[in-house]
Amino acid sequence: MTIEAAPPCGLAALEARLRQDLAWLELPAKPWVPPRIHGGQPVLDVAVIGGGMCGLAATAMLKRLGIANVTILDRAPAGGEGPWVTFARMETLRSPKQLTGPALGLPALTFRAWYESQFGRAAWDALGKIPRTQWMEYLVWYRRVLELPVENGVEVRSIRSAEDELFALTLERDGHSRTAYARHVVLATGRDGLGGPYVPEMIARLDRRFWAHSADPIDFAALAGKAVGVVGAGASAVDNAAAALEAGAARVHVFVRRADLPRINKFTGIGSPGVVHGFAGLPDEWKAKFLDHVLTTQTPPPRDSVLRVSRHPNAFFHLASPLEEVTADGDRLRVRTPRGSYQLDFLIAGTGFSVDLERRPELAEFAPHIRLWRHRFDGPGMHHAELAFSPDLGPAFEFHEKVPGSAPSLARLHCFNYPATMSHGKLSGDIPAVSEGADRLARGIARALFVADRERHFANLIGFDTPELLGDEWVDAG
Repeated sequence: MTIEAAPPCGLAALEARLRQDLAWLELPAKPWVPPRIHGGQPVLDVAVIGGGMCGLAATAMLKRLGIANVTILDRAPAGGEGPWVTFARMETLRSPKQLTGPALGLPALTFRAWYESQFGRAAWDALGKIPRTQWMEYLVWYRRVLELPVENGVEVRSIRSAEDELFALTLERDGHSRTAYARHVVLATGRDGLGGPYVPEMIARLDRRFWAHSADPIDFAALAGKAVGVVGAGASAVDNAAAALEAGAARVHVFVRRADLPRINKFTGIGSPGVVHGFAGLPDEWKAKFLDHVLTTQTPPPRDSVLRVSRHPNAFFHLASPLEEVTADGDRLRVRTPRGSYQLDFLIAGTGFSVDLERRPELAEFAPHIRLWRHRFDGPGMHHAELAFSPDLGPAFEFHEKVPGSAPSLARLHCFNYPATMSHGKLSGDIPAVSEGADRLARGIARALFVADRERHFANLIGFDTPELLGDEWVDAG
């Protein structure tokens, strides 16, 4: 028996199905957190900083659990959150198209449902990987259909402890500042959420007209006819090299420290519910052992990205070529490696990100008190700065104090971004397990809010007096 694919049903029909599914599941739950007022203004139960995929999924799950007094704060304009239409320069996502990502276990909320409802099953079957700009369109729809509250164009300047176990957030929009109060704060701030782009010192000391990090805005059109160097062999480095070539660069040199490109994507190869749910339960030495192996072998750039570069005859991969010296030579750069010297007009550092709390001014009050993995574990694997400087997080992604009692409010500040990997695995930085990560985060916050308000909830228990029996259902036989 052959099952024929249904024709596209349209977004309106899909959204009606999603509403029905949520109604049948009695979701979202009714709001249950007692409201608070501080200084004459309402207090947020949770402020989520970052409106990208992780921030949206976290907020959707909080709302699903009846924590409705939540706001997402994002400095980008609507539709520009996250990397997808800013510094991400790949043509398609790396993740397989069938992964459910932030769908929270709801079939009608998946990318596939969104795609097929508009273009049909045949188009889905023909689709290779998801174009990154189309993924952004899906996230915009996700935000709209779930009615997630996002304030765009808002910069969070500082997060400070306030009385009554609150955080005071200094927010800025269009040059105007205001203070908002929240009981919990979630940092859904992406790859650089606890630091920033990493740039080798020999590049960073050069005049900025000569270089950019791969996460910077880059005027690729200005590189037409130029000799461009790219440092690194990761996905972002290779995709930036491709963008320069497609913009008409005369030559692009990709400098790779290793003698060969990494070939095997290790963590993807062992992906399973066991890894998703079990990684956080590993002993410290085993967490370090897993991640040390992944970082040592490194993740290869996607095959399509490498082919996107290598199909250009004016692209050159230089293996075993770490930078030994970079100097300005008039209006050009001179780059020296063990295998030769090169004259360039511009250099792109595809060198990733570092965790460095001192680079986050909004966290200035808390940075000295946050416990890192190097404070917790001094064993194999900690030679990787990415692991050593990752925060040591609790079961709800909450920060821990370096010295007990020094900053108790850290228990209500949650790290739902990429540096959480050392504590929880890859639940808060990549597509595959973001729903499971959001569920773990939201349930932990729900637990904390209920415990904190236990007196109010107990008073509600005592005061509840709606009878189920009216007294006329039986007769006392004596």
